Amino acid sequence: MFPELKWLLPDGVDETLPEPARQTEQLRRQVLDLLAGWGFELVDPPLIEYLESLLSGVGEDLDLQTCKLVDQASGRMLGIRADMTPQVARIDAHRLKRGGPTRLCYVGPVLHNMPDRFLGSRNPIQIGAEIYGYAGIEADIEIATLLLKTLAQAGFEQVTLDIGHVGVVRGLVRALNLDAAQTDSLRDILNRKSQPELPGFIDGLSASPALAAFARTMPRLHGGAEVIAEAATACPQGLDEVTQALAELEAVVAAVAAAVPEATLTVDLAETRGYRYHTGLTFSAFLPGEGQEVAWGGRYDDIGSIFGSARPATGFSTDLKRLARLANQPVLRRAILAPALDDADLQQTVRLLRAQGEVVVQAYPGASDVAADYGCNARLARVDDGWMVEDLTA
Repeated sequence: MFPELKWLLPDGVDETLPEPARQTEQLRRQVLDLLAGWGFELVDPPLIEYLESLLSGVGEDLDLQTCKLVDQASGRMLGIRADMTPQVARIDAHRLKRGGPTRLCYVGPVLHNMPDRFLGSRNPIQIGAEIYGYAGIEADIEIATLLLKTLAQAGFEQVTLDIGHVGVVRGLVRALNLDAAQTDSLRDILNRKSQPELPGFIDGLSASPALAAFARTMPRLHGGAEVIAEAATACPQGLDEVTQALAELEAVVAAVAAAVPEATLTVDLAETRGYRYHTGLTFSAFLPGEGQEVAWGGRYDDIGSIFGSARPATGFSTDLKRLARLANQPVLRRAILAPALDDADLQQTVRLLRAQGEVVVQAYPGASDVAADYGCNARLARVDDGWMVEDLTA
């Protein structure tokens, strides 16, 4: 009755047409080559796994985003991955079982129950890199630098990297002795940067004057690297977790700024996204005109503990399709249109061109092949007793 409905896709599920597919594939190869150059080994986890393995060590948000079904072979619950990070952690902990630092990278489709942002895709292609087995900030510096290099590989010159550390808010929560409900209330206030609400919340606690004064500064502790020094000055003695987090932040910001001086680095000490998942530094990358981050990452130690190896871990990931779409860099290539004739010299010429890496598209007899339809900007033409390539763009 409604034949046009056969063409519809579920809300938030998209398909990629030839030109953007070429752009995405080219970017995939470039990023993987970049990661390989830094020593990251490629792994390819399965699209579907047992649910308890897929959701190990992650928060409620990922549980809600995971599409679930029953395995007809075993009767157990399966999940279609919504994030590849837990899978890579399983590979490191359970399959590789290495003692020292391990660098792994990955790329593949994931599926979300709902878009993770307005007009976002439910079927992105996730690409990322992880370092396991090293707890020092040197690994965090490498990941943050590599995140920026990945965006530069896509052609983005104006990138802002927002750096935070969950140890700041977590140390404050412990010092204030907050319960779960109070912690959620504080996180909500800080996420909204609601300075008018915070004093009333703090006044309802039995905090020392110095601790209360420090807590009230939190919503405005975002900006350049100078906010780290401001926070260190305001931080009362005895908040060792906060002091250590600020020291790590200062060192990472300085090192990344030196490695990628063209990037803009900002600091947000009240950022609590990933509070239950991350264990240290966090990173979010933004582009001009984009209200939401295009790449994200941070430290999430002990994610592999459920697999028998509680290893330190830090990494980043991004949506390859979204990056390619935002970059919108046409794939520059020569494609040659060739007639489909029973001609030995022609077929030999086509074989030689393809062996040299050229793209040669056959035009079938009687078909209305148009060079532009196939992205062809050249053609094979007979010249005397042979065949030569003619430029169609001149």
